[in-house]
Amino acid sequence: MAGGHSPGVRRRRLSAALRKLREEKGMSAAAVAERLEWSTGKLTRSERNEWKFPKRTDVEALLDLYEVEGEGRAHLLSLTEESRGRSDWHQYADLFPGALPDLEAEAVRIRSYESLLIPGLLQTPAYATAIFESSQVVPPEDTQRKVDSRMARRGVLDAPGGPQFICVIDEAALRRVVGSRKVMTEQLRFLIGMAAHYKVTILVLPFEAGAHTAMDGAFALLEFPSPEPGIVSISTGVESLYVEDEAYVDRHRLIFDAVHNLALDPKKSLDLIESIAADYDKRA
Repeated sequence: MAGGHSPGVRRRRLSAALRKLREEKGMSAAAVAERLEWSTGKLTRSERNEWKFPKRTDVEALLDLYEVEGEGRAHLLSLTEESRGRSDWHQYADLFPGALPDLEAEAVRIRSYESLLIPGLLQTPAYATAIFESSQVVPPEDTQRKVDSRMARRGVLDAPGGPQFICVIDEAALRRVVGSRKVMTEQLRFLIGMAAHYKVTILVLPFEAGAHTAMDGAFALLEFPSPEPGIVSISTGVESLYVEDEAYVDRHRLIFDAVHNLALDPKKSLDLIESIAADYDKRA
């Protein structure tokens, strides 16, 4: 399913760019709204990405006010046109507590730390089904659609221009029995196979690493073409948080670097995964 551009991410980029232009001009939202004879709410909704289909005339009015010309103007008007439409993921929109599939589709690199689960992009159908069936949040009738959507997300790794995916998985996630030992054997062998994908790097953070800076929980860093801001994604059972604050993103880059440095190298990681899978297989 991953392919082309994502209208949702284009709108996010456009909103961020327009907010930055206003701030660089030193103008308040109220002052801009007054100059354009808009309500302040209309402007703030556009800057918060709370619009569905940005109007070219509205964007042109803002660019005129901010005196944006040349390539910068052409780029933002191009984003405006590309932001109109629906994401390829619109049929699953009710299942995602955010824009994760669209963000993944446009990222150039995703770095993920998982403490208790196999990363969603690398889960097997049986493993994902067991996760959703154990949830007290996902209605039973939505389970298969959730699994289907999670499997479809993996297509981003095969898409032209798709992101590099680097994940650090805590050993605890490999040893927690999800579904059954048979499900875990299949899941871990699938991980070993995915490690051969040219865009995927899988590292294991062993128990022997002891206490570390990411013990508070899992997160993902999504990076976009420069100069677009990076995003930290943190998911819970009921919501996903997407934070673009530069200091927050930088802090999580440091945290990821720390667990990356503590993790086993790729070969030793795969050796450990194979050892755990063999143990599950014997006891299945």
